[in-house]
Amino acid sequence: MPKSATEYSLLSEDKLKEFILSEYNLQDAYINQIKFKNTDKQRAVYKVDHNSKSYCLKKVYYTKEELLFVYSSIEWLYRFKLHVPRILPTKSGGRFVLFNNMLFILTPWVDGEKCDYDNPVHIIESAKTLAKIHKATENFFPIEGSNIRLGYENIYTSMNKHFHQLLTYSNLAIEYRDIFSSIFIKNFDICINLAKISNDVASQIDSNNMKKSLCHLDFVNKNIIFDKNSKVWIIDFDKCKIDYRAHDISYFLRRFLKRENTNWNLDLLVNCLYEYENILPLTIDDYKYILSYISFPQKYWKLARDYYNNIDKCNKSSFITLLDKTVRHTENQLEMIYGFKDFIKKNHRL
Repeated sequence: MPKSATEYSLLSEDKLKEFILSEYNLQDAYINQIKFKNTDKQRAVYKVDHNSKSYCLKKVYYTKEELLFVYSSIEWLYRFKLHVPRILPTKSGGRFVLFNNMLFILTPWVDGEKCDYDNPVHIIESAKTLAKIHKATENFFPIEGSNIRLGYENIYTSMNKHFHQLLTYSNLAIEYRDIFSSIFIKNFDICINLAKISNDVASQIDSNNMKKSLCHLDFVNKNIIFDKNSKVWIIDFDKCKIDYRAHDISYFLRRFLKRENTNWNLDLLVNCLYEYENILPLTIDDYKYILSYISFPQKYWKLARDYYNNIDKCNKSSFITLLDKTVRHTENQLEMIYGFKDFIKKNHRL
């Protein structure tokens, strides 16, 4: 098991050089810490510069068996000519360094611009890249010794549970009648309508008719890099699993649709799916999954859950600010969902 957060935080730059980077003959390199998360899934990222070359040193939070799965995923995509930073070998030929029960990997550093959600070209190229990932990995299997990561969560089970939780939170809001609760109640009709659409559509999904492949599952702008030649690089496969493609697509879509500037833009959504399907067709049940996923008022539900579960301890003013920002565009979300339903009916016989 990994060491505690306290123990790891004491790992000095000198120790990183002596015990980790020395395994790559990089003990004389310059190290710059980029990220450090002191959570149960503790991880750290460093940029390592040596002789005009840059590398990414990463402390991962999963097991060796899971690391083999991640390694297999990256190698598979590399062989299909997709741009991914490969895990580099140590001087003894290994693919990781184990130090005090902590796993470290090294990859080339990918220079470039992260996907700009305000740039439609970036969004469309990202959608195409996701389709290429899924197409390349239809028959993916990891190397022997890997812990095979599988997704396939039942979306109806999740959405139905969350739908009923929203009803519970509405009763609590009526009981408490504070500022947060007033905002919650004011926007409840629209949000419960979104949740009902999500729940109803999820109940109709035939999972046997959904397409599967290797999925990135964190396909967001910080992990989609455009280099100086406009090539798209995909980084950070820590969450990858074999799963429904629609899960990967939905996560990608919702991340930019909910933003202030892209603001539940139906044309952008449809264009992304059109470009995806030019490479890899989707089934009607893939579309139902996407519709259900992006319809649910996720942030509204999550804030209510966290607020009412910790109402005596939470910072109420920050929750009020976040909720007020979250509900600002729910009418646009509902309008887009109605438009998306009509699009699916017209083109895919929903």
